[in-house]
Amino acid sequence: MNELQQNLMAILRELQASIPMIKVANAGVLVDAIVTAPTVYLAGAGRSGVAIRAFASRLMHLGKHVYVIGDVTTPHTHPNDLLIIGSGSGETASLVALAQKAKRSAVQIGLITIDSESTIAQLADITLVLPGDSPKVQHDNQRMTSIQPMGSSFEQLSFLTYDALVLMLMKQMNETSAQMFERHADLE
Repeated sequence: MNELQQNLMAILRELQASIPMIKVANAGVLVDAIVTAPTVYLAGAGRSGVAIRAFASRLMHLGKHVYVIGDVTTPHTHPNDLLIIGSGSGETASLVALAQKAKRSAVQIGLITIDSESTIAQLADITLVLPGDSPKVQHDNQRMTSIQPMGSSFEQLSFLTYDALVLMLMKQMNETSAQMFERHADLE
């Protein structure tokens, strides 16, 4: 096995070991909120933002009215809409300001994060806590450390968690991959 394959195996082992540390209690609550929300807005910064954009794509494939904050076609929110934020730290200034504004507008807030005590977590209605390499946060009385740099493990686990949530949503919404493919972009 060469160095690339060894690194891939190490990353996969790390992610697999993280799965039991996910605080799954709110996963069903988040799925229910997505199903019932008239419109779903998503936001994240950096690589967490890239992962949440992929989640937005799948929500659109499921037939949800979904927008990524910052796109020029994002419409005005209404009470009972849902804003989902992906933020490892839960402290990114632009995302904190966004959560505060959403709260004032009676928009429900979901958060995927490492830190259940963060500023955004205090504003969120639903918080899904994933393990991640953070000097501030412990998971089940142990600090997670990663072989990867700068939060990569959280971002990767976020992406996988979003796909796992999509599978839950497909079941709850009685959607198939074939039905979702009918909504796939044809102008690319």
